[in-house]
Amino acid sequence: MDTIFGLHAIIEAIEAGKTIDKLLLKKDLSGELARTLINLARERGIMVQRVPIEKLNRITRKNHQGAIAMLAAINYYKVEQVLPAVYDEGMNPFFVILDGVTDVRNFGAIARTCDCAGVSAIVIPEKGSVSVNGDAVKTSAGALNYLPVCREHSLKAAIEYLRQSGCTIIGTSDKNSVNYTQQNYTGPVALVLGSEGKGISNEIMRLCDAFVKIPEFGNISSLNVSVAGGIMMYEVVRQRLADGQGVE
Repeated sequence: MDTIFGLHAIIEAIEAGKTIDKLLLKKDLSGELARTLINLARERGIMVQRVPIEKLNRITRKNHQGAIAMLAAINYYKVEQVLPAVYDEGMNPFFVILDGVTDVRNFGAIARTCDCAGVSAIVIPEKGSVSVNGDAVKTSAGALNYLPVCREHSLKAAIEYLRQSGCTIIGTSDKNSVNYTQQNYTGPVALVLGSEGKGISNEIMRLCDAFVKIPEFGNISSLNVSVAGGIMMYEVVRQRLADGQGVE
């Protein structure tokens, strides 16, 4: 991931409109210039992490002044920016929400399928999620250059916004769920995919309107999240085509 280091350089980059993935600051960093940088980062919604000096030194041995900015490989959006545009263009909203997916290769594979399936945008949280770096873009076969990624401070608030805007929130679960082919996806929809280790968090599960499951008959406990996502997305495509809808 490309980086910018040094207090003045980072402040100038932010003011110039550079998209910062996250800002790493030495734990005890203080002073007027540091406070200016922190306040600017908060104003722009940039995630700030306090880290030991050793971590900064592993990234660069140059004079970083206790501050390193990690540049994002893409421009991030907010759900409030994307969804109205989808409706304005007369399209049927189709979002994929990733709750806790941290593997870059899985994320890239999911993004590639999202682009092929006509997904409106991917939604990820600021914390506990993959960063969209060059490896992710490469794994997505370039799909992330075209597919909007909404990075949200509160995934819960983003889901509530989608629901209030007419989207049905559909999660995957083995309990109280139906076969994924029995769910109706012809209207505005947001699919929630959880991490391979923990699945969808309890907080996000409580926000889902419906739950579906993909039948499994082998000895492995679960499908890879990118494979499961692909199966789900193309069921949405199948139903919408059968309903006479085009897929962008």
